[in-house]
Amino acid sequence: MTKHLYILTGASRGLGRCLAEQLLGANTVMLCISRQCNTALDKAAQAQGCDVLQWQADLADAAPVADRLARWLAQQNPADFNAATLINNAGLMPPVLPLRAAEASGLTQALRVGLEAPLLLSAAFLSATGHWAVPRKVLNISSGLGRRAMASQSAYCAAKAGLDHFTRCLALDEARLPQGAKVCSLAPGVIDTDMQSQLRQASPLDFPDHAGFAQLKASGQLTSAHEAACRVLAYLNRPDFGHEPVADVRH
Repeated sequence: MTKHLYILTGASRGLGRCLAEQLLGANTVMLCISRQCNTALDKAAQAQGCDVLQWQADLADAAPVADRLARWLAQQNPADFNAATLINNAGLMPPVLPLRAAEASGLTQALRVGLEAPLLLSAAFLSATGHWAVPRKVLNISSGLGRRAMASQSAYCAAKAGLDHFTRCLALDEARLPQGAKVCSLAPGVIDTDMQSQLRQASPLDFPDHAGFAQLKASGQLTSAHEAACRVLAYLNRPDFGHEPVADVRH
């Protein structure tokens, strides 16, 4: 029986963890790439007869990870799979500060994890699977902040805006191929994760939008990570996935 191959980054917590849990199934092979391994995911996979492989890696240094991914994919038998999907979910928000007060290390990490890693992993995935005669997809998890400027969020907004635009370019590349991959940069909505907590804990003096994010939490307007994962995977499985290279689950 052929299986669906999923490659998922940032699978150890938040939205990524919920995506991994919901992707488990007997017809799934999943490779997770995260800074930490998720032992609970391994146990759940064993219970469901699902093949899960976890790589512990820091995507702030993505080139070795992309090389490893390319080598691993080259060792796979394409006949074992009926589809292959890369989900670039990992992201990093540096301290919430105006750019003038930000440290170079935090800015660099945010851009490397949020933009450089998806670029390199997508290139490795598409190159290694280009000859596979199965449907292929690349789903980049973006954010509304990639499309709306916000004070004290220069690096995160820049990474997500870059993610959106490189996806547009990638869609043009793949559309020229007979069996090109379907690609989309998808904003998953406002989710109750550690990043939201980080925004609420920021100083209002540094973060002018602090009150708005605090109100989202207080009024129950944040989507749970579980529900957000449901919406993301429902969008991924739509027959028109990739028709719009930049999209939002709320639209």
